[in-house]
Amino acid sequence: MAAFPEGAPCWVDAMVPDLEAGKRFYGELFGWTFDQGEADYGHYTQALRDGQRVAALYPVPEGMEGMPPAWSLYFASDDIERTAGRIREHGGEVVTEPMQVGPHGSMMTAKDPGGAVFGVWQAGAHEGFERQYQPGSFGWAEISVRETKGVDAFYPAVFPIEPVAYGDDSVDFVVWQVAGKPVAGRFKLPEGTPDSVPPHAMVYFVVDDCDGAVGTVRRLGGAVRVDPQDSPYGRFAIVEDQQGAAFSVIDPRTTVGEPEVQG
Repeated sequence: MAAFPEGAPCWVDAMVPDLEAGKRFYGELFGWTFDQGEADYGHYTQALRDGQRVAALYPVPEGMEGMPPAWSLYFASDDIERTAGRIREHGGEVVTEPMQVGPHGSMMTAKDPGGAVFGVWQAGAHEGFERQYQPGSFGWAEISVRETKGVDAFYPAVFPIEPVAYGDDSVDFVVWQVAGKPVAGRFKLPEGTPDSVPPHAMVYFVVDDCDGAVGTVRRLGGAVRVDPQDSPYGRFAIVEDQQGAAFSVIDPRTTVGEPEVQG
């Protein structure tokens, strides 16, 4: 049986211009250590927290210089070729065709109808996260888009996702459930979001103290996009590392209010 049900987030990685600088930043922020990246796989370097795999960093590949640093989100698939077919059938675009990554598994990248890029992973020897929902590891993810019509039909057609609308009139937010459990969400970017912010996958990492983590981000040369704020799901902030890759930090123990579930 696969470690992650189809449609659930199973892995994240970040492409950064300077791998060593990335290791220093995330090592101090999240307490990560790193394996020795394999040259055969583009120096893809896995991050560990307490000896468990939590994410990966890799340098910008040759020929892709100038690509902006970014975190990527991968959804689990039981059959990556079948998933690629569904993506095409339901209005998405296959950006990188399914490929075998040695004994580790198979991967592809795709773009949804709203323009957000995401990855798909079919596990081999590498099943995905060994630690999540704990400090220093993955806690949540959202696909943030400007237009929702095609997107809201797309993901449940590609993956066995059940959408549940949350929020009030001021927030357009849908939680995705897989096998009855919330795993990720779709967020509509609000009016007034700068044009420089494209549709994207936003990855959240769990921390013990949101405000303290934001202070560490600043001290390490990163930036804050959205200051710490409370929510029914935890106190969170949106930040950037010192190379410009955006992500969120969240303390899920510090909650304010109750989620608004639409009927």
